[in-house]
Amino acid sequence: MPSTLPLFPLNTVLVPGLVMPLHIFEPRYRHMVTTLLALSDEDTREFGIIAVRPGRDVNVDALAALYPVGCATVIRQYEVLDDGRYEIVTTGSRRFRVLSVDTSLPLLSAQVEFLDDEEGAIDDRVARRAARAFRTYRAVLGDQVVDSTEPDEDDGIPDDPTVLSYLITAAMVLSVDDRQALLSAPTTTERLVLAQQLLHRESGVISALSALPALEPLGPPPSAN
Repeated sequence: MPSTLPLFPLNTVLVPGLVMPLHIFEPRYRHMVTTLLALSDEDTREFGIIAVRPGRDVNVDALAALYPVGCATVIRQYEVLDDGRYEIVTTGSRRFRVLSVDTSLPLLSAQVEFLDDEEGAIDDRVARRAARAFRTYRAVLGDQVVDSTEPDEDDGIPDDPTVLSYLITAAMVLSVDDRQALLSAPTTTERLVLAQQLLHRESGVISALSALPALEPLGPPPSAN
């Protein structure tokens, strides 16, 4: 069943489980945060982070300006500043697909359907191959030589395949298009297969050029409001 979600467009891609701090200063988003904080159940203090296509304007292009899949995020911590601005810390909660957008009010909202990652049993071999590729990628970024076939119990790589797929999505240095493709993958298995391909590609490029990518890894972005 479709749900209504206030949207916070950004030029980056959020994934479930990722912590994102935001500085909220524009009146429409301050009103959104005030409204959400009035809810007694913290888990319902949810709004949608969605990436804007390059060169597009949501107010002009509406739905065509947005990538089709975004990630809802929940306000976990907040501070109200003296002038009414907010410093908030949010955590990505669940993916959604945008069905339609409403641009009639200052605050953009959308009809969305939430997407489920459940697909039954996941082939452990797919997850293991992706984990090995991720270890190699991290080693190349750090200019280290490791045996990527042997797991390190303390390397922080999760056992859960879905969590692993989102960790790789968040941690890789990628274009918005590539990161969006990972977020939009219909199943965990498809995301891990695509992640492995991108990890091999990026590791090869970095090794061949002996240089790090120019793009910044996903981290706390500036608030686009």
